[in-house]
Amino acid sequence: MQDNPQPQEIVTAVSVMLRDTILPQLEGRATFDLRVAINALELVARQLTHADSSSAAERARLKVLLGTEGDLTALNHALSRMIEAGTLTLDDPGLREHLWATTMDKLKIDQPNYAAYITELRL
Repeated sequence: MQDNPQPQEIVTAVSVMLRDTILPQLEGRATFDLRVAINALELVARQLTHADSSSAAERARLKVLLGTEGDLTALNHALSRMIEAGTLTLDDPGLREHLWATTMDKLKIDQPNYAAYITELRL
């Protein structure tokens, strides 16, 4: 067991400090560069918070959808081959559900403020 603070807490604290303390003191190109760095830190914090559970859920859905075992990379390769071969299509509700859930999980990490994502969460 690791001591506190956890990595996501450290990354979040640094991001908040940069945004609230350092950013207001900058101007011009330095402001832009710091905003890019803050966005990268916030992305890493979301990955640390959500990536493991999202990957586990994706792997579980793929195991059911494909009826086989494997790691996430192998299962995604198998899914791609089946889609390419036409043996699995969007007519299959399991595929549609899997793709939608995977997309929503990726947006939760990559673009949580994306308007369409927020709208979909409210439905």
